Amino acid sequence: MNPTSTLICIPDISGFTEFMGETDFELSSKVIPSLLNNIIYSNTIGLKVSEIEGDAILFYKKDELPTLTALVEQCCYFYTEFYKQLAVLRKRHSAMDDAVHIPKILGLKIILHYGKEVGLTKVGNSIKLFGEDLIVAHRLLKNDIPLEEYLLLSGNLTDYYKENDLAQKFEWGNLMEHSTDYPQLGKLTYHYIGFKPLVQK
Repeated sequence: MNPTSTLICIPDISGFTEFMGETDFELSSKVIPSLLNNIIYSNTIGLKVSEIEGDAILFYKKDELPTLTALVEQCCYFYTEFYKQLAVLRKRHSAMDDAVHIPKILGLKIILHYGKEVGLTKVGNSIKLFGEDLIVAHRLLKNDIPLEEYLLLSGNLTDYYKENDLAQKFEWGNLMEHSTDYPQLGKLTYHYIGFKPLVQK
């Protein structure tokens, strides 16, 4: 397929590696799939699943994109539903000693990126994404943001929406501008905001 403009959304479970190391396989094999399914079922704006990447889900949407307000609300919903599911899982598996690690270790971060040249191709029954913008989205997961749980909006995404007062979309905290240098990609500028206040009210 020819490259097309595409929204990329990657909800990523933070603490995944530590959780897998701290808990036995019986518990982790129940908890992680349940959380990933919860994220998929919390999708209310028609994002499509390209693939599940261990501790993350690669969503995409091409053609007409949601408004920035709708997109931010969706990400907040992903996060709050994720935390509700953590509480459900801790209670459900309370008889297991390692259940205490469920809310202490696991969290969620979400990367939003807009790519002007994202290729889509069918492999089996799945639609796979490819192209430099997919690389950018995944690189943005590796950053020096001093938080474990946050929403990150790439420069490409904020440029696409051209909001005059971007910070007004985020009533629960301070939206910060930041940049990170990446090999081959150079400096990428983005905005981020911590998610934690959404579950501390």
